[in-house]
Amino acid sequence: MLFRSNTTSPVAASRGSETKTIMEFLAESPSVDVSRAWERCWNIHSRITDRIMARFPVTRHPSTAGEDYWTSPDGQLEGCFKAYSGPEMDWLVHSWLGNRKASILDMNATAFLAQQNQVPHLCIIFGTIPKLYFYAEYTPRVDLRTHYDYLLKYYEPANEDFLKFRSDPKWTRFVSHGTYLRAMMSPVAVSSHAELDDDNIGTCEKFLVKFMDRWFKWLDEAEVLPEEQRAAQQQYDYTVRELGYRTDPMNVLPQKVLGMQEFNRRLDMRIGVQQMAETRGRWK
Repeated sequence: MLFRSNTTSPVAASRGSETKTIMEFLAESPSVDVSRAWERCWNIHSRITDRIMARFPVTRHPSTAGEDYWTSPDGQLEGCFKAYSGPEMDWLVHSWLGNRKASILDMNATAFLAQQNQVPHLCIIFGTIPKLYFYAEYTPRVDLRTHYDYLLKYYEPANEDFLKFRSDPKWTRFVSHGTYLRAMMSPVAVSSHAELDDDNIGTCEKFLVKFMDRWFKWLDEAEVLPEEQRAAQQQYDYTVRELGYRTDPMNVLPQKVLGMQEFNRRLDMRIGVQQMAETRGRWK
């Protein structure tokens, strides 16, 4: 089995559940069928991406053609990758990767806005390891340490809901081992795991109703970013987007299964390297 480990290191055995790696979780339960969870979580993601596409004029990016369903040659990985782009939406991703018969899923609905405003980007992830993993984030467009007004505008309103979610005893915080991914996170980023059951998926679904409504309200009320500031904003956005994908600790899994050449091709597709090359500098 891809995820089975015959030995457990002393460090892994003593590590608390907050800091276990995904691979350690998978080694404990490598053969769980998570197809039912995939169906429900994928439907939640689909409703989210449909709502975003109803607002923004986007088209399927040609670099993702033929990726509606794929499998690795050995059948150990399967997935789907769809990405869309438009005048006000740089990179809208609806994707999943994993093995529905072998515990692991990584499902993404991610929206990287273009530079007409500074509303935070959006990232919503469901995963199975085979515990349920949930990540919900408004990705900042500025350094929050030096933009206090931005923090008050976009993160203070979400603070109460974040604290309420964190206080739920069914959920345990999940700490990424990637230092850059932790540096990316805002103060209200939800990154937690719980038992894989319908009630816990339902908790996420309810949380996302207000989470999404808040984001769309920000879009409705967004101030226009002056054109002379958009080139710098694009550089910031593209740097965060690329580094977030390239430094993901989970990259070791597709590297192992696909080999470096195919992994790098897929990584560039996930990042949207072609879309960035097509649009970089358009505000100059």
